[in-house]
Amino acid sequence: MRTYILFMSVAAALLMGCGDNNIAPYNQYNNEVKSKGDDIQNYRTVVINSQTWMAENLDNDVEGSKCYNNDPAYCEKYGRLYTWDAAMTACPAGWHLPTDAEWTALTNYVGGLPTAGTKLKSSEGWNSYSGVPAGTDEHNFSALPGGYGYSDGTFDHVGDFGSWWSATEYNDGSAYNLFMNYDDESVVRLSYVNKTRLSSARCLQD
Repeated sequence: MRTYILFMSVAAALLMGCGDNNIAPYNQYNNEVKSKGDDIQNYRTVVINSQTWMAENLDNDVEGSKCYNNDPAYCEKYGRLYTWDAAMTACPAGWHLPTDAEWTALTNYVGGLPTAGTKLKSSEGWNSYSGVPAGTDEHNFSALPGGYGYSDGTFDHVGDFGSWWSATEYNDGSAYNLFMNYDDESVVRLSYVNKTRLSSARCLQD
């Protein structure tokens, strides 16, 4: 609840002022879902403007990452959640965690922060309490709401909220982060998210 209130107040303040490759299936052994790891061939990708993005959340099981509620089924649907340090090292070779400037280039290209969320969000996989799909996914970016986790081991808001790390630090303890809400058109750019919080990650081709 404390993070929800914080994010909503930030959102209110900000609002006022090519080609896909085939996705490789998950490997299953003894009914355990395996992560997709650091092989880019296991991920869909999409070209938007001059940038080549992962078209799904990163799912590389590295130290400092977790599945929501420690349940592998959430990783299969939404990807893993990462501390900032973990996200900085988790992308496949030839790919990297995008900087704040690279995220800004994406949101500017699709029309700016006030409406970018609707255009980037997947039309499926988001909670909808009014029956209206959360996103139009006009650019096949397919953003999904993996929720987030805290350093105390608790998790919140899978299906409702998505947040994604950038590689740009705000200060020693926090970094820039992008946030989307199921019932809001916008993308919220946050500058002070604690690096120990668990968020989703997308990778951008070098």
